[in-house]
Amino acid sequence: MAEKVLHVITGLNIGGAERALYNILAGGLVERFDSAVLALGDTGAFEERLRGLGIPVHALGMRPGMPNPLSLLHLRRVVRKIQPDLIQGWMYHGNLAASAATAVTSGSSPVVWNVRHSLYDLDDEKRSTQWVIRAGRCLSSRPEAVIYNSRLAREQHEAFGFASARGRVIPNGFEVSALGPDADLRARMRQAIGISYGAIVVGHVARFHPMKDHVGFLRASVAVARAVPRVHFLLAGREVYADNPELTGIVPAELMGRFHFLGGRDDVPDLMRVMDVFCTSSAWGEAFPNVIGEAMASEVPCVVTDVGDSAEIVGDTGMVVQPRNEKSLEKALRAMLEKPDEERRAMGKAARSRVVDQYALSAIVDAYSGVYEGLLGGCK
Repeated sequence: MAEKVLHVITGLNIGGAERALYNILAGGLVERFDSAVLALGDTGAFEERLRGLGIPVHALGMRPGMPNPLSLLHLRRVVRKIQPDLIQGWMYHGNLAASAATAVTSGSSPVVWNVRHSLYDLDDEKRSTQWVIRAGRCLSSRPEAVIYNSRLAREQHEAFGFASARGRVIPNGFEVSALGPDADLRARMRQAIGISYGAIVVGHVARFHPMKDHVGFLRASVAVARAVPRVHFLLAGREVYADNPELTGIVPAELMGRFHFLGGRDDVPDLMRVMDVFCTSSAWGEAFPNVIGEAMASEVPCVVTDVGDSAEIVGDTGMVVQPRNEKSLEKALRAMLEKPDEERRAMGKAARSRVVDQYALSAIVDAYSGVYEGLLGGCK
Protein backbone atom coordinates (compact mmCIF):
# COMPACT_ATOMS: atom_id res chain seq x y z
CA MET A 1 0.00 0.00 0.00
CA ALA A 2 1.34 3.45 -0.96
CA GLU A 3 2.57 5.70 1.83
CA LYS A 4 0.35 8.66 2.72
CA VAL A 5 1.66 12.18 2.15
CA LEU A 6 -0.25 15.17 3.50
CA HIS A 7 0.42 18.52 1.80
CA VAL A 8 -0.27 21.52 4.05
CA ILE A 9 -0.66 24.84 2.24
CA THR A 10 -2.00 28.29 3.11
CA GLY A 11 -4.87 28.18 0.60
CA LEU A 12 -5.85 26.95 -2.84
CA ASN A 13 -6.51 30.12 -4.81
CA ILE A 14 -4.68 30.79 -8.06
CA GLY A 15 -1.03 31.35 -7.21
CA GLY A 16 2.46 30.09 -7.92
CA ALA A 17 2.79 27.67 -4.99
CA GLU A 18 -0.72 26.35 -5.49
CA ARG A 19 -0.06 25.75 -9.16
CA ALA A 20 3.26 24.06 -8.42
CA LEU A 21 1.59 21.73 -5.91
CA TYR A 22 -1.09 20.81 -8.42
CA ASN A 23 1.49 20.33 -11.18
CA ILE A 24 3.65 17.83 -9.31
CA LEU A 25 0.60 15.88 -8.11
CA ALA A 26 -0.96 15.77 -11.59
CA GLY A 27 2.46 15.10 -13.11
CA GLY A 28 2.75 11.73 -11.41
CA LEU A 29 3.27 12.21 -7.68
CA VAL A 30 -0.34 11.21 -6.95
CA GLU A 31 0.36 7.85 -8.57
CA ARG A 32 3.37 7.18 -6.33
CA PHE A 33 1.96 8.32 -2.98
CA ASP A 34 -1.49 8.31 -1.38
CA SER A 35 -1.90 12.09 -1.28
CA ALA A 36 -4.14 14.50 0.62
CA VAL A 37 -4.17 18.31 0.79
CA LEU A 38 -4.96 20.50 3.79
CA ALA A 39 -5.60 24.23 3.27
CA LEU A 40 -5.15 26.39 6.34
CA GLY A 41 -7.70 28.92 5.11
CA ASP A 42 -10.50 28.29 2.67
CA THR A 43 -10.21 26.30 -0.51
CA GLY A 44 -10.14 28.02 -3.88
CA ALA A 45 -9.84 27.45 -7.59
CA PHE A 46 -7.53 24.44 -7.24
CA GLU A 47 -9.85 22.44 -4.98
CA GLU A 48 -11.93 21.10 -7.86
CA ARG A 49 -8.83 20.24 -9.89
CA LEU A 50 -7.28 18.35 -6.99
CA ARG A 51 -10.48 16.46 -6.32
CA GLY A 52 -10.53 15.60 -10.02
CA LEU A 53 -7.27 13.75 -9.42
CA GLY A 54 -8.97 11.78 -6.65
CA ILE A 55 -7.17 13.72 -3.90
CA PRO A 56 -9.08 14.47 -0.66
CA VAL A 57 -9.04 18.18 0.17
CA HIS A 58 -9.56 19.52 3.70
CA ALA A 59 -9.77 23.12 4.92
CA LEU A 60 -9.37 24.59 8.40
CA GLY A 61 -11.03 27.89 7.48
CA MET A 62 -8.48 29.90 9.46
CA ARG A 63 -8.57 33.65 9.14
CA PRO A 64 -5.38 35.65 8.47
CA GLY A 65 -3.38 36.36 11.61
CA MET A 66 -2.31 34.32 14.58
CA PRO A 67 -3.87 30.85 14.94
CA ASN A 68 -6.20 30.25 17.85
CA PRO A 69 -6.51 27.09 19.99
CA LEU A 70 -9.58 25.96 18.06
CA SER A 71 -7.54 25.97 14.85
CA LEU A 72 -4.94 23.71 16.46
CA LEU A 73 -7.68 21.35 17.64
CA HIS A 74 -9.10 21.23 14.11
CA LEU A 75 -5.62 20.61 12.72
CA ARG A 76 -5.12 17.74 15.15
CA ARG A 77 -8.44 16.15 14.21
CA VAL A 78 -7.72 16.30 10.48
CA VAL A 79 -4.19 14.94 10.80
CA ARG A 80 -5.28 12.14 13.10
CA LYS A 81 -7.97 11.20 10.60
CA ILE A 82 -5.53 11.10 7.68
CA GLN A 83 -2.63 9.52 9.63
CA PRO A 84 0.03 10.59 7.11
CA ASP A 85 3.37 8.87 6.82
CA LEU A 86 4.96 12.18 5.76
CA ILE A 87 3.83 15.81 5.99
CA GLN A 88 4.88 18.34 3.34
CA GLY A 89 4.47 22.04 4.17
CA TRP A 90 4.12 24.68 1.48
CA MET A 91 5.13 28.33 2.09
CA TYR A 92 5.97 29.87 5.46
CA HIS A 93 2.62 29.40 7.20
CA GLY A 94 2.10 25.92 5.78
CA ASN A 95 5.59 24.92 6.92
CA LEU A 96 4.92 25.93 10.52
CA ALA A 97 1.55 24.19 10.43
CA ALA A 98 3.19 21.02 9.09
CA SER A 99 5.58 21.01 12.04
CA ALA A 100 2.75 21.82 14.44
CA ALA A 101 0.78 18.88 13.06
CA THR A 102 3.35 16.42 14.36
CA ALA A 103 3.52 18.21 17.71
CA VAL A 104 -0.23 18.18 18.37
CA THR A 105 -0.58 14.55 17.35
CA SER A 106 2.59 13.29 19.07
CA GLY A 107 3.38 11.66 15.74
CA SER A 108 6.70 10.59 14.30
CA SER A 109 5.95 11.38 10.64
CA PRO A 110 8.86 13.13 8.92
CA VAL A 111 8.18 16.74 7.96
CA VAL A 112 9.41 18.52 4.82
CA TRP A 113 9.22 22.27 4.35
CA ASN A 114 8.89 24.05 1.01
CA VAL A 115 10.13 27.66 0.84
CA ARG A 116 8.98 29.51 -2.27
CA HIS A 117 9.97 33.09 -1.55
CA SER A 118 13.21 35.04 -1.85
CA LEU A 119 14.35 37.09 1.13
CA TYR A 120 16.00 40.36 0.16
CA ASP A 121 14.92 42.55 3.08
CA LEU A 122 12.70 41.44 5.95
CA ASP A 123 11.31 44.98 6.19
CA ASP A 124 9.66 44.48 2.79
CA GLU A 125 7.34 41.90 4.36
CA LYS A 126 4.21 42.47 6.41
CA ARG A 127 4.78 42.46 10.15
CA SER A 128 2.90 39.19 10.60
CA THR A 129 4.96 37.57 7.82
CA GLN A 130 8.17 38.82 9.45
CA TRP A 131 7.16 36.98 12.62
CA VAL A 132 6.45 33.78 10.72
CA ILE A 133 9.81 33.95 8.89
CA ARG A 134 11.65 34.47 12.18
CA ALA A 135 9.78 31.54 13.70
CA GLY A 136 10.78 29.47 10.68
CA ARG A 137 14.42 30.36 11.25
CA CYS A 138 14.22 29.13 14.85
CA LEU A 139 12.47 25.89 13.89
CA SER A 140 14.22 25.12 10.60
CA SER A 141 16.43 22.40 12.10
CA ARG A 142 13.35 20.33 12.99
CA PRO A 143 12.04 19.29 9.55
CA GLU A 144 13.94 16.48 7.91
CA ALA A 145 14.33 18.53 4.70
CA VAL A 146 13.80 22.11 3.54
CA ILE A 147 13.08 22.35 -0.19
CA TYR A 148 13.63 25.67 -1.97
CA ASN A 149 12.39 26.27 -5.49
CA SER A 150 15.31 28.55 -6.30
CA ARG A 151 19.03 28.63 -5.64
CA LEU A 152 18.97 32.26 -4.52
CA ALA A 153 16.13 31.66 -2.07
CA ARG A 154 18.17 28.94 -0.38
CA GLU A 155 21.25 31.16 -0.16
CA GLN A 156 19.26 34.06 1.29
CA HIS A 157 17.36 32.02 3.87
CA GLU A 158 20.45 30.16 5.04
CA ALA A 159 22.30 33.47 5.37
CA PHE A 160 19.36 34.63 7.51
CA GLY A 161 19.77 31.59 9.75
CA PHE A 162 17.75 28.73 8.29
CA ALA A 163 19.42 25.37 8.89
CA SER A 164 21.77 24.77 5.97
CA ALA A 165 22.14 21.02 6.53
CA ARG A 166 18.47 20.51 5.67
CA GLY A 167 18.36 22.54 2.47
CA ARG A 168 18.06 21.38 -1.11
CA VAL A 169 16.83 23.01 -4.33
CA ILE A 170 14.08 21.57 -6.52
CA PRO A 171 12.91 24.10 -9.15
CA ASN A 172 9.43 24.32 -10.59
CA GLY A 173 8.55 21.95 -13.40
CA PHE A 174 6.34 22.24 -16.46
CA GLU A 175 4.34 19.79 -18.54
CA VAL A 176 5.59 21.18 -21.81
CA SER A 177 3.25 19.03 -23.92
CA ALA A 178 0.32 21.00 -22.47
CA LEU A 179 1.90 24.34 -23.40
CA GLY A 180 2.89 25.79 -26.74
CA PRO A 181 1.65 27.87 -29.67
CA ASP A 182 -1.90 27.39 -30.94
CA ALA A 183 -2.79 29.71 -33.83
CA ASP A 184 -6.54 29.05 -33.73
CA LEU A 185 -6.80 29.57 -29.97
CA ARG A 186 -4.63 32.66 -30.25
CA ALA A 187 -7.03 34.18 -32.79
CA ARG A 188 -10.14 33.30 -30.76
CA MET A 189 -8.69 34.64 -27.52
CA ARG A 190 -7.55 37.86 -29.14
CA GLN A 191 -11.00 38.40 -30.61
CA ALA A 192 -12.66 37.77 -27.25
CA ILE A 193 -10.32 40.20 -25.47
CA GLY A 194 -10.56 42.85 -28.18
CA ILE A 195 -7.03 42.71 -29.59
CA SER A 196 -6.52 42.89 -33.34
CA TYR A 197 -4.71 40.16 -35.26
CA GLY A 198 -1.79 42.40 -36.23
CA ALA A 199 -1.10 43.82 -32.77
CA ILE A 200 2.04 42.97 -30.78
CA VAL A 201 0.99 41.91 -27.28
CA VAL A 202 3.03 42.28 -24.11
CA GLY A 203 1.65 40.17 -21.27
CA HIS A 204 1.93 40.51 -17.50
CA VAL A 205 0.41 37.94 -15.12
CA ALA A 206 0.58 38.53 -11.36
CA ARG A 207 -1.77 39.11 -8.45
CA PHE A 208 -1.89 42.70 -7.29
CA HIS A 209 0.74 43.16 -4.58
CA PRO A 210 3.43 45.80 -4.03
CA MET A 211 6.19 43.25 -4.66
CA LYS A 212 4.87 42.70 -8.21
CA ASP A 213 5.36 46.42 -8.98
CA HIS A 214 2.36 46.87 -11.27
CA VAL A 215 2.82 50.63 -10.96
CA GLY A 216 6.35 50.47 -12.36
CA PHE A 217 5.26 48.13 -15.13
CA LEU A 218 2.41 50.43 -16.18
CA ARG A 219 4.57 53.54 -16.18
CA ALA A 220 7.16 51.83 -18.35
CA SER A 221 4.42 50.43 -20.59
CA VAL A 222 2.81 53.83 -21.14
CA ALA A 223 6.14 55.16 -22.43
CA VAL A 224 6.46 52.11 -24.70
CA ALA A 225 2.89 52.51 -25.96
CA ARG A 226 3.60 56.08 -27.01
CA ALA A 227 6.61 54.93 -29.02
CA VAL A 228 5.21 51.69 -30.51
CA PRO A 229 1.72 52.17 -31.98
CA ARG A 230 1.14 48.43 -32.62
CA VAL A 231 1.69 47.32 -29.04
CA HIS A 232 -1.10 46.23 -26.68
CA PHE A 233 -0.68 45.28 -23.03
CA LEU A 234 -2.55 42.41 -21.40
CA LEU A 235 -2.61 42.29 -17.59
CA ALA A 236 -4.13 39.42 -15.59
CA GLY A 237 -4.15 38.67 -11.87
CA ARG A 238 -6.31 39.00 -8.77
CA GLU A 239 -7.38 42.63 -8.24
CA VAL A 240 -5.64 43.76 -11.43
CA TYR A 241 -8.39 46.00 -12.81
CA ALA A 242 -8.34 49.41 -14.40
CA ASP A 243 -10.39 50.79 -11.50
CA ASN A 244 -8.00 49.53 -8.82
CA PRO A 245 -7.42 52.76 -6.83
CA GLU A 246 -3.65 52.23 -6.83
CA LEU A 247 -3.54 51.85 -10.62
CA THR A 248 -6.04 54.47 -11.80
CA GLY A 249 -4.62 57.49 -13.57
CA ILE A 250 -1.37 55.85 -14.66
CA VAL A 251 -2.60 54.99 -18.15
CA PRO A 252 -3.91 58.13 -19.92
CA ALA A 253 -7.39 57.94 -21.42
CA GLU A 254 -6.15 58.09 -25.00
CA LEU A 255 -4.11 54.88 -24.49
CA MET A 256 -6.62 52.86 -22.45
CA GLY A 257 -7.87 51.07 -25.56
CA ARG A 258 -4.51 49.31 -25.78
CA PHE A 259 -4.41 48.21 -22.13
CA HIS A 260 -6.50 45.16 -21.26
CA PHE A 261 -7.06 44.52 -17.54
CA LEU A 262 -8.51 41.02 -17.09
CA GLY A 263 -8.39 40.46 -13.33
CA GLY A 264 -7.96 36.97 -11.95
CA ARG A 265 -7.93 34.18 -14.54
CA ASP A 266 -7.66 30.41 -14.36
CA ASP A 267 -6.70 30.03 -18.04
CA VAL A 268 -3.16 31.42 -17.91
CA PRO A 269 -1.77 28.87 -20.41
CA ASP A 270 -4.35 30.05 -22.94
CA LEU A 271 -3.49 33.68 -22.27
CA MET A 272 0.18 32.95 -22.96
CA ARG A 273 -0.79 32.00 -26.51
CA VAL A 274 -2.12 35.53 -27.05
CA MET A 275 1.22 37.13 -26.19
CA ASP A 276 4.29 37.99 -28.25
CA VAL A 277 6.39 39.07 -25.24
CA PHE A 278 5.97 38.26 -21.56
CA CYS A 279 7.15 40.52 -18.76
CA THR A 280 7.64 40.26 -15.01
CA SER A 281 8.30 43.46 -13.09
CA SER A 282 8.67 42.13 -9.55
CA ALA A 283 10.64 44.27 -7.12
CA TRP A 284 11.36 41.55 -4.56
CA GLY A 285 10.03 38.30 -3.12
CA GLU A 286 10.02 36.06 -6.19
CA ALA A 287 11.98 32.82 -6.07
CA PHE A 288 10.99 30.91 -9.23
CA PRO A 289 7.97 32.53 -10.92
CA ASN A 290 5.84 29.84 -12.57
CA VAL A 291 4.63 32.31 -15.16
CA ILE A 292 8.12 32.71 -16.62
CA GLY A 293 8.39 28.97 -17.25
CA GLU A 294 4.87 28.84 -18.67
CA ALA A 295 5.59 31.71 -21.05
CA MET A 296 8.89 30.18 -22.17
CA ALA A 297 7.25 26.78 -22.72
CA SER A 298 4.67 28.60 -24.85
CA GLU A 299 7.47 30.02 -27.05
CA VAL A 300 7.03 33.54 -25.69
CA PRO A 301 10.32 35.40 -25.06
CA CYS A 302 10.53 37.15 -21.69
CA VAL A 303 11.67 40.45 -20.23
CA VAL A 304 12.21 39.91 -16.50
CA THR A 305 13.53 41.74 -13.48
CA ASP A 306 16.56 40.23 -11.77
CA VAL A 307 14.70 38.90 -8.74
CA GLY A 308 15.03 35.37 -7.40
CA ASP A 309 16.23 32.96 -10.08
CA SER A 310 14.46 34.79 -12.93
CA ALA A 311 17.70 35.64 -14.76
CA GLU A 312 18.93 32.05 -14.45
CA ILE A 313 15.61 30.70 -15.73
CA VAL A 314 15.56 32.76 -18.95
CA GLY A 315 19.29 32.45 -19.59
CA ASP A 316 20.12 33.89 -23.00
CA THR A 317 16.58 33.40 -24.34
CA GLY A 318 15.23 36.67 -22.91
CA MET A 319 16.21 40.02 -21.42
CA VAL A 320 16.93 40.87 -17.78
CA VAL A 321 16.77 44.28 -16.07
CA GLN A 322 17.27 45.50 -12.52
CA PRO A 323 14.11 45.69 -10.38
CA ARG A 324 12.40 49.00 -9.54
CA ASN A 325 13.95 50.66 -12.58
CA GLU A 326 11.20 51.87 -14.91
CA LYS A 327 13.58 53.36 -17.48
CA SER A 328 15.51 50.09 -17.83
CA LEU A 329 12.27 48.13 -18.13
CA GLU A 330 10.99 50.53 -20.79
CA LYS A 331 14.26 50.26 -22.72
CA ALA A 332 14.23 46.44 -22.63
CA LEU A 333 10.60 46.22 -23.72
CA ARG A 334 11.22 48.60 -26.61
CA ALA A 335 14.30 46.64 -27.65
CA MET A 336 12.33 43.39 -27.62
CA LEU A 337 9.44 44.91 -29.60
CA GLU A 338 11.75 46.46 -32.17
CA LYS A 339 13.24 43.09 -33.05
CA PRO A 340 11.95 41.53 -36.28
CA ASP A 341 9.09 39.09 -35.72
CA GLU A 342 11.29 36.22 -36.91
CA GLU A 343 13.95 37.00 -34.31
CA ARG A 344 11.40 37.12 -31.48
CA ARG A 345 9.96 33.81 -32.64
CA ALA A 346 13.45 32.27 -32.67
CA MET A 347 13.99 33.48 -29.11
CA GLY A 348 10.67 31.91 -28.13
CA LYS A 349 11.65 28.55 -29.61
CA ALA A 350 14.96 28.69 -27.74
CA ALA A 351 13.08 29.49 -24.54
CA ARG A 352 10.86 26.43 -24.95
CA SER A 353 13.89 24.22 -25.56
CA ARG A 354 15.46 25.55 -22.36
CA VAL A 355 12.38 24.57 -20.34
CA VAL A 356 12.35 21.11 -21.92
CA ASP A 357 16.04 20.61 -21.07
CA GLN A 358 16.08 22.01 -17.54
CA TYR A 359 12.58 22.19 -16.07
CA ALA A 360 10.65 19.19 -17.38
CA LEU A 361 7.91 18.24 -14.92
CA SER A 362 8.80 14.55 -14.97
CA ALA A 363 12.28 15.30 -13.58
CA ILE A 364 10.84 17.51 -10.84
CA VAL A 365 8.36 14.80 -9.82
CA ASP A 366 11.26 12.34 -9.65
CA ALA A 367 13.14 14.76 -7.37
CA TYR A 368 10.23 15.07 -4.92
CA SER A 369 9.74 11.31 -4.97
CA GLY A 370 13.41 10.83 -4.21
CA VAL A 371 13.16 13.07 -1.12
CA TYR A 372 10.04 11.31 0.15
CA GLU A 373 11.33 7.81 -0.51
CA GLY A 374 14.61 8.57 1.23
CA LEU A 375 12.85 9.83 4.35
CA LEU A 376 10.18 7.15 4.42
CA GLY A 377 12.74 4.42 3.86
CA GLY A 378 14.64 5.70 6.84
CA CYS A 379 11.52 5.46 8.99
CA LYS A 380 10.86 1.81 8.24
